[in-house]
Amino acid sequence: DEPVLLAELKPGRPQRYDWKSSCETWSVAFSPDGAWFAWSQGHCVVKLIPWPLGEAELCKTSERKSRGGKAEAKSHGGAKEKTLECGQIVWGLAFSTWPAAEDGEADPTCAVGLPCLVLATGLNDGQIKVWEVQTGHLLFSLLGHQDVVRDLSFAPNGSPILVSASRDKTLRVWDLSRDGRRPLLCPGRQVQVLSGHVQWVYCCSISPDCSMLCSAAGEKSALLWSMRSYTLIRRLEGHQSSVVSCDFSPDSALLVTASYDACVIMWDPYTGEQLRTLRHVPLHPTLDYSTEIHTSSLRSVCFSPEGLYLATVADDRLLRIWALELRSPVAFAPMTNGLCCIYFPHGGFIATGTRDGHVQFWTAPRVLSSLKHLCRKALRTFLTTHQVRALPIPRKLKEFLTYRTF
Repeated sequence: DEPVLLAELKPGRPQRYDWKSSCETWSVAFSPDGAWFAWSQGHCVVKLIPWPLGEAELCKTSERKSRGGKAEAKSHGGAKEKTLECGQIVWGLAFSTWPAAEDGEADPTCAVGLPCLVLATGLNDGQIKVWEVQTGHLLFSLLGHQDVVRDLSFAPNGSPILVSASRDKTLRVWDLSRDGRRPLLCPGRQVQVLSGHVQWVYCCSISPDCSMLCSAAGEKSALLWSMRSYTLIRRLEGHQSSVVSCDFSPDSALLVTASYDACVIMWDPYTGEQLRTLRHVPLHPTLDYSTEIHTSSLRSVCFSPEGLYLATVADDRLLRIWALELRSPVAFAPMTNGLCCIYFPHGGFIATGTRDGHVQFWTAPRVLSSLKHLCRKALRTFLTTHQVRALPIPRKLKEFLTYRTF
């Protein structure tokens, strides 16, 4: 089914003519449990929205089109929409859930026995501000970058490790641990500075098994790093223009990179092999929303939660959805000035951000994963490609487990 626009949220304040206000929505994010949605709506503001539970409730949010950011949404538990005044243009967003506080631990923001949900925001002046979601309070700022913090990625396993990507051509690894020696209100510790890019770093993504980090800059290659030793594993070379977005599959067995060359390349991160190239070619004239070939430049790519679909946003004014096994999109929808996209953690919806500060919510294919795919996903969560190849099993089964059967 083609994606259907369910709702569109617009900034609640009039545009200013000061360039520093920057109205673009460069980043959107869902919390790991899907209970909150964060939206960098431009004008140095981030909106925190308690996420509805079902499609009926989501459709109701379309009423906010006319009310903009002034609407206060209530979710289960009575949580309310919050506005975070960041003071600088916001480029990157990332959620993380920290472990529950224990008795005697210095933690004034989170209730004892309850996990603490935080949001990190990457800003125009190089700062990273970390906020407590339930209260909307600023916890602390991380200082170190010398230019725009373009993207942020928390370790998916719940550990308080944050990676930031910046226009200063570096990535930085931060340890935001809270313990008796360092209360939560004290700044995190910078663990490592990763240098290797010669252009602005646009994107960073940590693999779900937390073993690898991919980074994309204004270069034709993406870099793959070890999250254990913080050393470069390999360069992924194959694009003809700047790589601007990257994402790992839920089982860490696949990596996709998107480039201004209008192509998505699917990689095996363990071997560096190119498995498939998805080309954003012009559609049928009656359906083609682009005016020039170069406007197919990609902006964002992301995997669906079950790992069977990809979503891409390009400058040809289309949201495309791709099935893992096919070389052509299975669905598409017209959208204008798209900059980013992300799936809802439990599937069924995609959120996209635009240059005019809007965020749109689209339906996405709901699929019941086959038993074969579920088994592959479970095995690949803890087996590398090399380990699969060493198993005493038939060759065709190895090809399936390593995604060589497209």
